[in-house]
Amino acid sequence: MLLGSNLIDLLSSLGLVSKIVLLILLVFSIVSWTLILYKWRYFREQATADQEFLKAFGKYAYPLEAHREIPSHRRSGVAAVYGEVARCYQFTGNGGTGENGETTPTRHYVERVLGHAIQEQITRSEAYLPFLATTGNTTPFIGLLGTVLGIIDAFREIGVQGTASIGAVAPGVAEALVATAAGLFAAIPAVIAYNYFLGLSRKLAFRMDRFAIELTNALEMRGVREGAEHS
Repeated sequence: MLLGSNLIDLLSSLGLVSKIVLLILLVFSIVSWTLILYKWRYFREQATADQEFLKAFGKYAYPLEAHREIPSHRRSGVAAVYGEVARCYQFTGNGGTGENGETTPTRHYVERVLGHAIQEQITRSEAYLPFLATTGNTTPFIGLLGTVLGIIDAFREIGVQGTASIGAVAPGVAEALVATAAGLFAAIPAVIAYNYFLGLSRKLAFRMDRFAIELTNALEMRGVREGAEHS
């Protein structure tokens, strides 16, 4: 209780510039914590959805038959990548060159579609991360700016009072250092979250790349077997 009252007294005694700096840092902190919670939930749901889709995908002997699972796994990035490949084969239900009535695109075209789809999912997973990086890089300097301006005011007050005693210097310096502390308080969680989410995004990219290779190989092997059967 005493600490809370001292903190309120300290904040109320700050100058206008220091209050503006603290307000800016508060906005950065609130937005970054909102994004941290949002991205944490996003990656958690993404991992769960990918596992569920891969489990459902493994039940089908023919890879393209799993396209019926896409509506049930819309949150899965892997399912979205698979959906782009499934659309390449243009299911018609009858006719076509494949066993299930689909046209057969070239491997090069499928790989290009996969690359584009994977990059799109990576871009989605990295959305808002630049703001966390910006918060981690800029808020310490904003806090330092507030501290420098506060110290300038403190020394100017010393000049007005004509004394350099510790009692005259300490309050101004303490008020100035609040801005530095606030800047670090906003920056540290943002930097930690940015690095953590960047690692999760790379894991997501690796998971989609591995699925893309397996899917491409499965489709190619299926085509080889069908060609041998027709010959």
